Amino acid sequence: MQTITDPQLVEDRTIYGTLILEDGTQFEGKSFGYRQAQAGEVVFSTGMVGYPEALTDASFEGQLLVLTYPLIGNYGVPEQALWEDERIHVSGLIVSNYIDTPSHAQSTMTLATWLKQQKVPALEIKDTRRLTQHIRQHGAMLGKIVFEQDIPFYNPDQENQIARVSTKKLVRAGKGNKTIALIDCGAKRNIVRSLLKRNVEVITVPWDYALFAPEQPLHFDGIVISNGPGNPKYATATINTIRTALEHNVPTLGVCMGNQLLTLAAGGDTYKMKFGHRSQNQPCVMNGTQRCYITTQNHGYAVGDIPEGFAPWFSNANDETNEGIKHISKPFMSVQFHPEAAPGPVDTEWVFDYFLEKIR
Repeated sequence: MQTITDPQLVEDRTIYGTLILEDGTQFEGKSFGYRQAQAGEVVFSTGMVGYPEALTDASFEGQLLVLTYPLIGNYGVPEQALWEDERIHVSGLIVSNYIDTPSHAQSTMTLATWLKQQKVPALEIKDTRRLTQHIRQHGAMLGKIVFEQDIPFYNPDQENQIARVSTKKLVRAGKGNKTIALIDCGAKRNIVRSLLKRNVEVITVPWDYALFAPEQPLHFDGIVISNGPGNPKYATATINTIRTALEHNVPTLGVCMGNQLLTLAAGGDTYKMKFGHRSQNQPCVMNGTQRCYITTQNHGYAVGDIPEGFAPWFSNANDETNEGIKHISKPFMSVQFHPEAAPGPVDTEWVFDYFLEKIR
């Protein structure tokens, strides 16, 4: 019989904590996660489902996530193979109503148990509507979840978050007559799953791997740049690799963070959004058409200046921000949304097929 030594995993008394924003606004809530203070950027997501995928999405590294959907925890936590990474990446979780009695055939544990195991604090704050409206009005801001002891604020945008979440080694998967090099800036697992379904070999490499170094030759037919957290301008090694790929006319697809990194490598620019896009219902219009796709998104930065030789591929129907770029004549393209979704609609999964056609 296994003995549980951490008292937080078995403690049943009610604990309260406080979310403190950098402007002094405070929200008290009931703790259902690990009782440990954490600081980060406070952001919100409006998705109705998919909290296991969201919590394990590396794009949330360094952030305190507010989920606006009122019922969280009601279907528990699935097995690790269904997560988007091997661990939880959010620094803390805020919900309106936590359900501690999950009902789902794939559930392996409660959300509270999972959070405590991974040492992630979580608060049940009833008025998440006011909290979300506050962020929408004033913009995403720094915050901290505190219990007995206070801690300083922490700004994840002042550090290279991509380096914290990227793989440290090469990982090969699948077989096929074409090979894709996936630059891991915090890649969701479903990117690899989506590529493998299309019968290609995928070689996942670290964010700073020298793909074109003669001393470590690696055969590949195309490059996919993954999603990832934080400020894209810190990923200078990745930007230099992409710039070399463009010089060699290597077919390249960027996803989410990859859209921003491709833009920077090609000479464009990015900027910090007021509160970002984090949901499963962002409408994106394909440039030059009336086609609107419903997309899953998770980003706080966006493309501002589109580089020379490229044209807008998609734009957001809500705020008209850029949602993708495509070179006018060469096989370079990127999207700000997640064509692999997980969770969310599969409206844009065809983007992978479109990219692979450029290789085959």
